[in-house]
Amino acid sequence: MNWTDLNLPITDPTWIFLTVLGIILFAPMLFNKLRIPNIIGMILAGVLIGEHGLNILARDSSFELFGNVGLYYIMFLAGLEINTAHLKRNRNKTLVLGLLAFLIPITLGFAVNTSYLKYGAATSLLLASMCASYTLVSYPIVLRLGVSKQRSVSITVGATAITDTLTLIVLAVISGIFGGTTGGLFWLWLIVKVLVVGAIIIYCFPRLARWFFRKYDDTAIQFLFVLVLLFLAAGLMEVAGLEGILGAFLAGILLNRFIPGISPLKNHIEFVGNVLFIPYFLIGVGMLINLKVIFGHGDALKVALVMMTCALAGKWIAAFLTQKIFGMKAIERRLMYGLSTSQAAATLAAALVGYNIIMPDGNRLFGDDILNGTVLLILVTCIVSSVITERTSRKMAVENAGADSGTDAASHPEKVLIPLANPDTVKDLVCFSIAMRDNAGGGELYALSIINDEGNGNRMRAASASNLDNAAKVAASSNVDLKKLTRYDLNIASGIIHTVKEQDITSVIIGLRRDSGVKKPSLLSDFAVNLLKGINCEVFVMRMLVPINTLKKIVVAVPPKAEYEAGFARWTGHLCRLGRALDKKLHFYCIPETEEALQALISEKYPGAECDFALLPAEDGLQSLAGQVDGDSLMVVVSSRAGSISYDSSHERLPRVLGKDFPHTSLVLLYPEKFDDSAHSLRL
Repeated sequence: MNWTDLNLPITDPTWIFLTVLGIILFAPMLFNKLRIPNIIGMILAGVLIGEHGLNILARDSSFELFGNVGLYYIMFLAGLEINTAHLKRNRNKTLVLGLLAFLIPITLGFAVNTSYLKYGAATSLLLASMCASYTLVSYPIVLRLGVSKQRSVSITVGATAITDTLTLIVLAVISGIFGGTTGGLFWLWLIVKVLVVGAIIIYCFPRLARWFFRKYDDTAIQFLFVLVLLFLAAGLMEVAGLEGILGAFLAGILLNRFIPGISPLKNHIEFVGNVLFIPYFLIGVGMLINLKVIFGHGDALKVALVMMTCALAGKWIAAFLTQKIFGMKAIERRLMYGLSTSQAAATLAAALVGYNIIMPDGNRLFGDDILNGTVLLILVTCIVSSVITERTSRKMAVENAGADSGTDAASHPEKVLIPLANPDTVKDLVCFSIAMRDNAGGGELYALSIINDEGNGNRMRAASASNLDNAAKVAASSNVDLKKLTRYDLNIASGIIHTVKEQDITSVIIGLRRDSGVKKPSLLSDFAVNLLKGINCEVFVMRMLVPINTLKKIVVAVPPKAEYEAGFARWTGHLCRLGRALDKKLHFYCIPETEEALQALISEKYPGAECDFALLPAEDGLQSLAGQVDGDSLMVVVSSRAGSISYDSSHERLPRVLGKDFPHTSLVLLYPEKFDDSAHSLRL
């Protein structure tokens, strides 16, 4: 039987979708063994099944629909990955690298494109801008090797926002020119529309997102809401005369503060995109590729070589100049170069948009040679980036291995316990614990339900199982393993105390009702007071009034001599991880001696944490912070138990003071672990 007898391409919708799903499932398995990046693997799979390959599928309307969704999704996820803390912390170095990484390749590329390839100004400019952007394809390598906190990594990650934004602006302007008329008041009208649409998106989207996330906590509803904002931003940008991908990218940047990496929502967004929309888009791009054009005509191969040369050379010069300007090490330059070399999301988006632009003479702005050359550019730069980043990260990890040799986190892994009683606080407790836990230290997360078997035992067992299942679902949606514990005991405090001792727990997180401290005179109940007397490990007593991802500010009040407590390093690490996970600065209020100890510890152990310090007046105490917090803030008050070094008689009044003076603020009352001869007194 001949291949032509199979009635190809396939036209039945069921078999079309089944074929695409089969490719999405099996192609990564094959290309991972060949060490080919997944993004290239999907494109090559599209080449194979497309009309220029085996002609198994035709590029029908489904590929256009899902392809458009996937393109927006890629740019939206790129915006979500932009860490604004990185931009602030290394703003000068980030700005220099971002501008150099954009200006040098685009200048070099424009000169070569116009003089050597003989392209027109618009084609040359857009083609050169594609070489200027970069995608952090090799970023998972630095995460895996534990060097993601290095300043060279932070600088390169932050510079992504600059290069991608400038590239998309060039793309938007060029597409706007060819999408309308350049006569009359075109430029003025374009600027006015862009400013109005941009102002609407920037002003309305964050406020709308904060309101929605506080009102609706169901992850499925939140996911649909995010999709609505994504396509609304893209549609508004198209109304303004620009490309929708710029709106998608802007929506990602604006919403990333509400979608932290530890949230179930972030996991769902990435899951749907990586499983369906983005692969569908990449396969559709591959179906446009004609390999005969690359190897059958000298121009296509020549274009690809020019693009690769401009991209690789331009990024190396940018990294070299940044290193020399700021006196950085050679290994930092190599890591910046490795991370900034790979071309993917913005490059592919620009290539496809340029391919779809029809010029007044009827020709495409980008021909087949550029579209095919883009695939080679992505393939080569991703391979080069992965190899350089892998080798440099390994060397840097070996050099920095001695810095963490003094920690005993490996021999004493962190164990966090979450007692569950109120179903309304389950999600807040689990999300808070995931944000502050030590992901790299092999820590474990436990959820505990205490059952008093007197009275309605069956009802209590059912409620206990429901709470534990809900906690496990929230943790699983963030790819975190949570161990469920059920204990029968006469009272809750006794059950928690026994579990802490049996499981060697290092931290306990207790959730309070939202009206705690408002209707009652004290924030702490008798149960919490008894619990604090029975254990020595770290305890968080938490009252969350708003979802954790909608917080604007974290204020931390630290008492004198807190640096001498056994748990000083542990709670500092927890708060630094919390701030980093939520992309929020920690505002510490303490005396100068404690500030000095905090700064030394944070700079050594948690250099990526954003912090500032101010004096906490002794005469006013916590009352002086009333003007620094509001309903969008989280106030963390570090206290201590009787017998501790930092203990003061005023600490006994803290629960009453907090409940009375801060009724509308989310609160965490933190009790560090205390010195003890038995257990739970080990420093990090």
